[in-house]
Amino acid sequence: MQLDEKAKSLAGEAYLVVRMRILRGELAVGQAISRRKLAAELGMSFLPVSEALMRLEFEGLLESRPRAGTRVRIPTEQDLRGHYAVREALEVQAARLFAENATREEKTELMRLAVRVDSLSQAPDADRIVYLSLHERLHGRIAECARCPALSDAIEKTHVLASTWNCVGQYRSPDEVPRKRHEQLVKVISNGSADEAAHAMRDHIVGSMERTISRLGSYFALGKKQGSRYVRTRKTEPVLNQAGRSSSIVPATEELAS
Repeated sequence: MQLDEKAKSLAGEAYLVVRMRILRGELAVGQAISRRKLAAELGMSFLPVSEALMRLEFEGLLESRPRAGTRVRIPTEQDLRGHYAVREALEVQAARLFAENATREEKTELMRLAVRVDSLSQAPDADRIVYLSLHERLHGRIAECARCPALSDAIEKTHVLASTWNCVGQYRSPDEVPRKRHEQLVKVISNGSADEAAHAMRDHIVGSMERTISRLGSYFALGKKQGSRYVRTRKTEPVLNQAGRSSSIVPATEELAS
């Protein structure tokens, strides 16, 4: 698909709009997306919108079926475990190199960032985009300070899906004891040996995977139930409430038009 410069600019705009809506939870996991309606809403032709959705599908945020349409991707547990296996391999190595190469100033900077990330993670009313941006920045900064550009680039690419899955059901009960997971991680990789840093990062990634699997359990079931059917989610049947807490999922029965 060849686009002129104007169409490329419009495609980039549509890409950012849809990606932001996914990260904010405005487009829930499994929710169908109408290209025709999106084009009309954004005042664009069908071509740049299709290009934007193809890019998001390539990144793993959307999925499409012939004669069915496009929806926000419903991951399987196997998808998620595979993603975290890659993250673990990359970020454990980044932590090891960080422990060996980071300067004192970089370690201090990272701890300040970790404090902000943990503070936002404990606030039910925090802006999820700010949290996800800082969270991605923290892990990216560890990789940058490892002094290995190829590793840093690979880790950056893995955080696209991580950001989407992390925003699902992010809610802390008022009775839950606050945890300073990122502060504890940064403390170890800043002060410990390379082996200790690697172990701490592995525990951090595995813990994140287990929490994400727990939050997405209802979506795994939804994916199995819907299969290749793409259905619209009615406004009266939200998947996420305004606090970002997952609600009961009642799949709508209205089939998606082509």
